[in-house]
Amino acid sequence: MWLVVAAVCCYALGYRFYSSFIAAKILVLDAERATPAERLDNGRDFVPTNKWVVFGHHFAAIAGPGPLVGPVLAAQFGYLPGTLWLLAGGVFGGCVQDFVILLFSVRRDGKSLTEMARDEIGPVGGFIAYAAVISIIVILLGVCALVVVNALKSSPWGTFTIAMTIPIALLMGVYLRRLRPGRVLESSLLGFILVMLAIWGGKWISQTPSMAHWFTLSATSLALIIIGYGFAASALPVWLLLAPRDYLSTFVKLGTIGLLALGIVALRPTMHMPALTRFIDGSGPVFAGRVFPFAFITIACGAISGFHSLISSGTTPKLIRRETETRMVGYGAMLAESMVAIMATIAACVLQPGIYFAINSPAGIVGQTAENAAAVISGWGFPVSALDMHSLAQSVGEQSLFNRTGGAPAFAVGMAHIFSNSIGGQALMAIWYHFAIMFEALFILTVLDAGTRVGRFMLQDALGHVWRPMGRTSWYPSILVTSAMIVTAWGYFLSQGVKDPLGGINSLWPLFGIANQLLGIVALCVATTIIIKMQRARYAAVTIAPLAALVLVTFTASWHKVFDANPRIGFLAHARQLGSGGGTARLIFNDRLDAVVTSALIIMVALILVESVSRWMSGLSGRTQAEVRETPFVRTRFAEK
Repeated sequence: MWLVVAAVCCYALGYRFYSSFIAAKILVLDAERATPAERLDNGRDFVPTNKWVVFGHHFAAIAGPGPLVGPVLAAQFGYLPGTLWLLAGGVFGGCVQDFVILLFSVRRDGKSLTEMARDEIGPVGGFIAYAAVISIIVILLGVCALVVVNALKSSPWGTFTIAMTIPIALLMGVYLRRLRPGRVLESSLLGFILVMLAIWGGKWISQTPSMAHWFTLSATSLALIIIGYGFAASALPVWLLLAPRDYLSTFVKLGTIGLLALGIVALRPTMHMPALTRFIDGSGPVFAGRVFPFAFITIACGAISGFHSLISSGTTPKLIRRETETRMVGYGAMLAESMVAIMATIAACVLQPGIYFAINSPAGIVGQTAENAAAVISGWGFPVSALDMHSLAQSVGEQSLFNRTGGAPAFAVGMAHIFSNSIGGQALMAIWYHFAIMFEALFILTVLDAGTRVGRFMLQDALGHVWRPMGRTSWYPSILVTSAMIVTAWGYFLSQGVKDPLGGINSLWPLFGIANQLLGIVALCVATTIIIKMQRARYAAVTIAPLAALVLVTFTASWHKVFDANPRIGFLAHARQLGSGGGTARLIFNDRLDAVVTSALIIMVALILVESVSRWMSGLSGRTQAEVRETPFVRTRFAEK
């Protein structure tokens, strides 16, 4: 309960005072300035949209697997490191990044992060940023798609509910655009009722064998469907599918997190996980590595996530109706995501530590059998028995909960534990568990659709320099071609992950925390450069402080992941171990590939950092004339409400 209360107070203070300070002193938000959604309205990508719908879209797009999975995995260090990072990182890092990048993009006709890097830092920085960002986003989307496939395969309840959000979103889009323009409340009530019916309908579907058959899909079938959905979400007008579906998803996301918070405050469940565990020394079973820097890499979304900058300079700035709404959308949505991560931390830590480690520890660490695993974990000082785990698995409708690595099952068990103690008792434990699994899939899928559209914008930006019509975001041949290109790119990684779960995309998982934070470094370099050019260098510490923290954490973690002598940490050490033990050539290649990709990304981001610092020094010393490349002021036609 105290974590919930403390988090809400921190977020309230941060939004009320810190975001107001940034809005007034640094960004100087102008209510009279027309946004690109108003000036460039084309009914497809640039569409002036109600601020609550934009908030819903932005929150749904940024809140993917990170705020649910990362805090659960980092709970092996205890609840304290992750909680402090979420509160401090969220208020002073992630929210700041999202807010300033969104506003700077709005003032530059919705330009992407890489375009702003080219314009503000220089052509070399822009090219390197583009190469780094497009590489990271393709891998990220492929992995997000793979997580959705793994969550929904052989799950008729989750598949039906997620599938139903698509026609419901289409109905909401038509309702708001054609049938009852501007009636957001009516559309919201309609969407909420239909989503609730879809959730309960999924339960009925799963319990009706004749119907469950149609929604019990294999991983390959789901992969093809998700690839098709990603193409549609990128190519269709934003008002028809993407924005209403994300707005709809926000009902389920925020509603569930709100109920979870109320349940925690009302029931006051005990945090069984200690503040710090013995595994802060780097010997943890969930993942190897000391609390610094790996806790701060494992938890990205919820504290600070570079992926958010792609959304803040991708779809969202093209929907903002008034410039003053960027504070609520940019800073506020990130606070909401950070609260989700706090809930995930609590869900993991209310479990008995023995149960937590039994679920999250791989068989290679604790043993293949339930008895061996229970004995090893109990030997760490966290008592658990095979009988306890069997009873828990039975109560949630699973065969076994041992070795269910990845964070998602542990979050689902913790969430089901809290809900079942408040609503329905143990009789509804299985329902709440499967609801949580569906809830996680919903989180991840919204990142996939928004991220695909952002990738399409980036490809159009690049191809427009080769042939100008390809750069027109409203030209449908360009939309179809670039949507197909980005979907094919991440679909390739998805197919490899589905076909080869021991290799392929799964081997790239350790890169994601590092890659995400490297994106954050790029975004904060761009933001700091613009702030200095705006003659507000005295306030530059607002972005330089989180930038310095990210550089320290990410570069340290990258060195360990490439060169550490511990095979559980270092890619190259693990490859050598596999080679001496007769490991497969594919696994050895994957480890070496991970090392090469990590090194390449670090070098590219380091070059951007060096060029940015050079720009700052040149501007501050007066050697070059600072030029702010904002779109000229145009007065809005929207009257202040």
